Formats: sequence, C-alpha cells, structure tokens
Amino acid sequence: MPHPLTALKVHTVRKPADACAHQVTADVCVVGAGIAGLSAAIESARLGRDVVLVDALPVLGGQMVNSLIGLFCGVFGNGPDYHQLTHGIFDDIFRDLDATGDLFRRPGHTMTVGYDEVVLGRWVEDTVREHGIRVLTGAAITGVVRDGDRIASVTFATRYGAVDVTATGFVDASGDASLIWEAGLPCRLPEREIYGSQQLVVEHVAEAETPTPEDLAERVGAKAEQYGMLRRDGLAFYFPGRGTAVLNMTHIEAPLEPIAAAAAQLEGKAQADRVVAFLRAEFPEAFGRARVRAYGFPGRRQTRWAQGVHQLTIDEVRAGKRFPDAVARTAWPVELHDAPEGYVWETFGADHVHYVPLRSMTPPDAHNVLVAGRCIDGDAAALSSVRVMGPCGGMGTAAAHALDLAGTGSVHDIDHAELATRLTANLDS
Repeated sequence: MPHPLTALKVHTVRKPADACAHQVTADVCVVGAGIAGLSAAIESARLGRDVVLVDALPVLGGQMVNSLIGLFCGVFGNGPDYHQLTHGIFDDIFRDLDATGDLFRRPGHTMTVGYDEVVLGRWVEDTVREHGIRVLTGAAITGVVRDGDRIASVTFATRYGAVDVTATGFVDASGDASLIWEAGLPCRLPEREIYGSQQLVVEHVAEAETPTPEDLAERVGAKAEQYGMLRRDGLAFYFPGRGTAVLNMTHIEAPLEPIAAAAAQLEGKAQADRVVAFLRAEFPEAFGRARVRAYGFPGRRQTRWAQGVHQLTIDEVRAGKRFPDAVARTAWPVELHDAPEGYVWETFGADHVHYVPLRSMTPPDAHNVLVAGRCIDGDAAALSSVRVMGPCGGMGTAAAHALDLAGTGSVHDIDHAELATRLTANLDS
C-alpha cells in the first residue's frame, strides 16, 4: 500500500482571467477593529445583526492591543469619586481580566486602568468568535460604491484576492476616516502635525527602584537632548508584580502618505531605542537590566477625520455641554500633541463631564454610515479630549444602536430620545 505522502498530488493552476471578487453580504459592516469598532460590532451582534468586522492589520484589537497603549483612558470620571462613565464592552473586559489578575487601576486626577495586552488580545478574539462575527483582516479599502446618498458596498484588497462587502449599514472606526475618504465624503486635516507615539514594553524592571513620575519627567527634560530624544517628557506605566513597564516617551509623525508612514515607523523604533538607553544609564537601579519585550505598531492620535453634521468645539468641551443627541461622555483632559517636544494637558474639575453628539459621528451626505472613534468631527483641541478609549467605546455602542434604529432608513432621522434610552448606562448611570 503506498505511503500517504506519495499519494498527495499537486496541481498546476493559473488565476482565471475573469476572476471575480469574493462576495460578502451583511447587515452591518464595521471598518476598524480597535475599541470603537469592536464595541460597534459586538453591540450590533447582540442586537441580532449579521456583522462583518474588517481591519487593515492581520490581527484584531487595533491600537488598543497592537500599539501597546497599555491603559484604558477616559472610562472614569475625575477624583475623588472616579465614577465610571462608559459601560458596555468595558464592563465585560474589566470583569474577565480582573478575574485573571490582568488589570490594575491607577488613581490620580482621573482613574486609568492598565492591562496585559496579550491577554486582552486573546479576549478580543474569543469574544468576536463567541458572537459569530465574521472577520476580514489584512484588508485595505480599494473602492466604495455609492447608491445616491447611501454606501452600497466596499471593496477590500487582501492577500487572498479582492472582497466586496455589501451591507445595510456601515461604521467607519478606521481611525483615519478611511471609509469616509474613499467614499468621496468630506474630511478634516489639521494644519500642522499631530504626533503619535512609538510605545514599547520593557521587562526585567526593578519595580522597587522605579523613579516617581515627577523625577522621570524632570530627568527627561534635562537630558533628552543629550540622548537624542525628541520628546521632552516621559511616562512609564508599571504592571504591579510583573517587572514590566509600558513606555510612552516618543513623538513620531503620523503621515498618510505610504512611504513616509513606513519611514515614521522606523524612526519611532529608533527613538524608542534611545529612550531605553537613557533609562538604563540614568536610572540603573530600576532599568539597568531592562530589555525590550515588544515594540508596538505606530500609535496614531489625530490624522484625518470625518466632517460631520456638527463639529464638536473646545468651548463645548470646556462647558460640558450636553447635547440633545448626546451618545457618549468622558472627563478626559484636553491632550493635544501638536508639538514635537511635548503636548497640551488641560484638566477639568471633579464634577466635569463632556459629551459627544451623534451629529459629530454623522456625515451630512450619507444616510447609512456612522463614524466612531478618533475620526469623528471636532476641532483639534476638542477631538484630543474625546479620542481616548472610554468615549470611543461609547461611540461604538451608539453607532450600533443608531444603525439598528435607522434600519433601511436614514441615520439622520432616528428618534434621539429612543437612542438615549438605549444608551442610559453611558449617559446617566
């Protein structure tokens, strides 16, 4: 009897001249699998919708997982009460990662929550699978078909061929307004660079010897030029008991031109290496044995965003204006990284909360698409206060319910009172 290996036949094939794109049909197509897109996809699935979740990266989790951000920001209000402002997906993450010891809380002016990015990445994948969400990864938009004021379908390029996704409703949670841009809808660009960061995780940190945030920032400010560091401040987030730290101590450009974007990624890692050299030399007791465990993908804060029916303004943020169509909230400071050496950090009082209106997530010239996450409409300063994970997760939840209420109609015509009732936990709890 022949060995099974000798029976394995190999065929010679060619791509057919009339090869067609793979066809996918869904109720909801979500572009972007970061916190906003995941929230939109999971909430849509819980509403009984057939969902396709698409991301340009080969893995899920977006910047939350793959840029090694390391902290959930903007989920809680300011001290001393630290009221939780956003629920939904965060309740699930906190419950499950708390149970395994993979979260830690950092009270300060506000409450941030650190996490193990590897565990969170697996949580994301398992949760998507449990909800029956179909996934398309490593997929870049190459075309959008519009039917009047509606998006009919989107074509994606993948290593396995082109894919056409037809859906009743769409969510652009891409971070760079990629769907809105390719659909020919209006977008915003800042007049000068808003810098991203090259995050990294280092291990073998002697936790008992780590400098205070004030000491670290002071030393960076004094020695950054000597070590060739662009950013003149420094943040390190230590995971208690594990000897690891997430470092947020770089500023890298975030261009939308492909060659320049790749160059910025290389520059970011070079900056990160200089940061590690600085820490080893200046704080040898804490970082003398530190080694890089992982470099994140380039972190991007504000690049290109969609024009909405309403542009959220810094005055509205400072005033804590609650809009009739409010769908998400946060108390996160204004955090505008528009200078290479540092950033604007403007905090708010203990009782302050500011809101995101649905109109800032709604392009004026389309009826079946919403924007969620860091590419909603705001002026640069206002956007810098609502682009963090807390309100972005809330926007994803809101997008799912708004599309559900709109059905085959228009997202511009939904009942805002009914939407607010559905979003009570994220607005009034």
